[in-house]
Amino acid sequence: MIQSLFVAVDGPKGVGKTTLLEAVAQALRVEGHTVVRLSERNHDPHRAATMALVNALARTPCAELEWQVCERLADSRAWISQHVLPKQPPGSLILMDRWYASDAAFRHNVPFADVLRLNLARGVSVPDLQIGVTTAPHVSWARAAARRQGLRSTVVHSFEAHAACTAAFERAMTEHGGWLCRNEGTLASATSEVVTAIQRLLGEQRRG
Repeated sequence: MIQSLFVAVDGPKGVGKTTLLEAVAQALRVEGHTVVRLSERNHDPHRAATMALVNALARTPCAELEWQVCERLADSRAWISQHVLPKQPPGSLILMDRWYASDAAFRHNVPFADVLRLNLARGVSVPDLQIGVTTAPHVSWARAAARRQGLRSTVVHSFEAHAACTAAFERAMTEHGGWLCRNEGTLASATSEVVTAIQRLLGEQRRG
């Protein structure tokens, strides 16, 4: 039996991550794959408590609160790993909207290497493919500004902070085995690039 493939898609605010994820899911379904779209936010069993901590961190930035946020998120991902991922159809393509790589974009005091160790220690599932969607900061900032809801970030309130988040995210993805997809062109082009990467991994899985 072919095992399910777990693909996590992360990125800074405004990069078009969720729109790209939906387009990729549709393209894979057309090819006959069973695709399951999940999001970390919607399956976090402690979301209210998590966001309370995030809001406290936004009001009073400090390393201690930031670490507590990282711990809370890791606990939630461990729960998802144990109670949600195993229930998906065998052989399906599981596309997760945000996973632990997102911490690289939004944490200022906790190094991503520490975040990664924390999640692995909690038993959080490691994606078969970790995709980082990114753009030049001015592109994602402009996209966010054009949306009705704006950037929708609790912790990022300036272009300078957004640019720093983007740089930190890209650096972490590059250093820890992620794959960067620059989503600055057409949606069709980025979709094709991601689908090709997933197809390549599926081929390796079948041969292995």
